[in-house]
Amino acid sequence: MLRIENLSKVFNMRVGGEKTIPCLGGVTLEVEPGRMLAVIGPSGAGKSSLLKCVYGTYLATGGNIYYTDGAGVTHDLASADLQTMRRLRAEEIGYVSQFFRAIPRVSALDILSEPLVSRGTAKPEARQRARELLRAADIPESLWQCYPSTFSGGEKQRLNIIRGLITRPRLLLLDEPTASLDPQSKLKVLELIRDLKRRGSIILGVFHDYGAMRSVADRSYHIVTREMEDIA
Repeated sequence: MLRIENLSKVFNMRVGGEKTIPCLGGVTLEVEPGRMLAVIGPSGAGKSSLLKCVYGTYLATGGNIYYTDGAGVTHDLASADLQTMRRLRAEEIGYVSQFFRAIPRVSALDILSEPLVSRGTAKPEARQRARELLRAADIPESLWQCYPSTFSGGEKQRLNIIRGLITRPRLLLLDEPTASLDPQSKLKVLELIRDLKRRGSIILGVFHDYGAMRSVADRSYHIVTREMEDIA
């Protein structure tokens, strides 16, 4: 389970004089295995910052982020040391940001299979799994050996998403997963997310697309009003 209790984040800015900018305050929520919670709210409300606090790229100012790993050990991600966070990211926690950063001169197939190879999967098996996901995401086979820097925005986003899904993480963080996708691609990506849910993963996702959110999430959390709502 992922359980967040009274999480807060404040940025201390030193450009143009000392400034304190509150970002998050009093965030309390939980997500169970096989369920997805969608975080909603206006732009600038701190939705992406919440995901980064869970992933450890932002340090929380206060509160707790409890995550129970595959061995049944519960960690407070808000205060976990760097070694623990690196291990959990490598083994259990996936993160898909809004932006895909292409690795120069590496093919889409190799970019996608690398996370599996780094976890000990044989390269032929990893590449086969990569091919399956590229096909499922409707990325043309003619592009599989190409550099993603040549892809369209939608193709890059689909590659970005399936790279986060390929290891089937126990905890997946999604930041606007359907942004820049055409309707057909959006349906394919949402089905991949549903498949991960069926496998028991915990998913926390940020959405502005409420139609996509309602088709895949079980509950929503409004980051400003702190209201939790079940999605029928």
